[in-house]
Amino acid sequence: MFINFAKLEQYYLTTMKIKRNFIKQDLKINSKDDILPYLEDLKNRDINSVEDLKKWWSDRSETEAFLEEDAAWRYIKMTCNTEDEKLAEEFNFFVKEIEPLVSEYSDIFDGKLLESPFVNELDKEKYGIALRKVKRAKELFRKENIPLFSELQQKEREFGSISGAMTVTYKGEEMTLQKAGNYLKDTDRKVRKTVFELIHERRLKDAEKLDALLSDLIEKRQKVAENAGFDNYRDYMHKALKRFDYSIDDVITFHNSIKETVLPLANQIDEERKQKLGYDDLKPYDTAVDPELKPALKPFADGNELIDKAITVFNEVRPQYGIFLKIMKDNNYLDLESRKGKAPGGYNYPLYESNIPFIFMNATGNQRDLETMMHEGGHAVHSFLSSNLELVDFKELPSEVAELASMSMELISSEYWDVFYDNPDDLKRAKRSHLEGVINVLPWIATVDKFQHLLYLTPHHTADERNDIWQQVVNEFGSSVVDWSGYEKYRAKLWQKQMHIFEVPFYYIEYGIAQLGAIAIWRNFKQNPEKALNDYENALKLGYSKPIPEIYKTAGIEFNFGKEYIAELMSFVKSELDKLQ
Repeated sequence: MFINFAKLEQYYLTTMKIKRNFIKQDLKINSKDDILPYLEDLKNRDINSVEDLKKWWSDRSETEAFLEEDAAWRYIKMTCNTEDEKLAEEFNFFVKEIEPLVSEYSDIFDGKLLESPFVNELDKEKYGIALRKVKRAKELFRKENIPLFSELQQKEREFGSISGAMTVTYKGEEMTLQKAGNYLKDTDRKVRKTVFELIHERRLKDAEKLDALLSDLIEKRQKVAENAGFDNYRDYMHKALKRFDYSIDDVITFHNSIKETVLPLANQIDEERKQKLGYDDLKPYDTAVDPELKPALKPFADGNELIDKAITVFNEVRPQYGIFLKIMKDNNYLDLESRKGKAPGGYNYPLYESNIPFIFMNATGNQRDLETMMHEGGHAVHSFLSSNLELVDFKELPSEVAELASMSMELISSEYWDVFYDNPDDLKRAKRSHLEGVINVLPWIATVDKFQHLLYLTPHHTADERNDIWQQVVNEFGSSVVDWSGYEKYRAKLWQKQMHIFEVPFYYIEYGIAQLGAIAIWRNFKQNPEKALNDYENALKLGYSKPIPEIYKTAGIEFNFGKEYIAELMSFVKSELDKLQ
């Protein structure tokens, strides 16, 4: 069947962008006065029927889409260039001046909605999930937390500035830590050791600064929790993250299930690596190199080749998905390559007004970058597929659903990575590396999540006590094969590389939950590709209009943290790994 891709791309571009009916088309936010009239209108408007209530909610949603996109672009530009003080000032202006104002009005709007005599006339099937989110926000809102949230947002961004400035010099070249990390795949063990030490010594230079930053953040976060009536920030965040469909006890079950079912498999992989390498000990700088000491995989040369090949891969999965990425490329909604002064990490930022997401990452040409592109591309597909949902409330996804889309795309797309690898042996190596990563990331997720539980249950700890907590948890979930002797000081600060601990606390367990779901979707795909993709797509189109277990069921999988279920999934992954020997 012939598909006119140019026409299809133009169709999406002309139909996706939200048409403003309430906010002025050319509105720019330079002060509070620019947005205040719209907030006052929503606050004071009379609602005399259920239709009035729907129109009011629609106008509120349009306002939220406008504000969130404005904030998004400020954040995107700042992370693309952390050295530009003007960009930081523009972001901080929004955080300090606009967000507190909007937060106060949002609480008023939540009350107006919930207290309306017409709220019970709304279709529960359509609005039920959105209403429970509004009720939770109203329940947790405290006016005294508004300035704290503003302070926290500004402090949290300091992590990106500190990390973004980290570079090392090797062989006369100054490079980001991400780029230096490519040398950890070098077949020369001396090179790996040298660069490993350079990277970690550089991290240690800012260790005290990052310790002080987290101490400040924990103090402020504890105050937020206490203001809202909670003993600790962990319990507060479980509510604030709107985890309606599972409990803290379920999270602890997840930790234990990972330790019992996944960690032994991860240790087995490390032991096999050690035997293949023929070393007496497996050091931390030996975990990324090819176990047969083959040169590092080079799936692409630069950002342009990465996106072009990614478009081809997504087109192989489904032509529509390739078009989504092409729209992003053609409209400059991508910043893919690593450079000095750019914040670390990667993200897909949904933009609720233009309905084209933005992908940010730090590619340096390695296999992990390929996986990151597939991951963020999965998020992008999700953003496009849910773009026609009526309200922002329906599009704002719980991470357990958002990460399901991205992690599933990593695995599904791997069936087409021959686009990146002409050599069948390289393709096998890439797939094996990816599957080993799928296994190894689960104990790390449990480590980071449990570490945060313990930190916030004892919020008045010292930096030394924090190190002790980390050692306790990393010893519980870390590899029993990798030998860190001589590098204990590096291991003690490994948590400082994890952006989530600083910027988005407790947002990490979702990766583990979604990873299990993604494995199940991939297993379905291996059995019946067309049905699995249809189920996947139908789940993504729901946005957040259904409970998480129902979304997972729509995707054809279980929402399950149990040891037996996880063991079953791990058995499948291991069988796929064995095929790649």
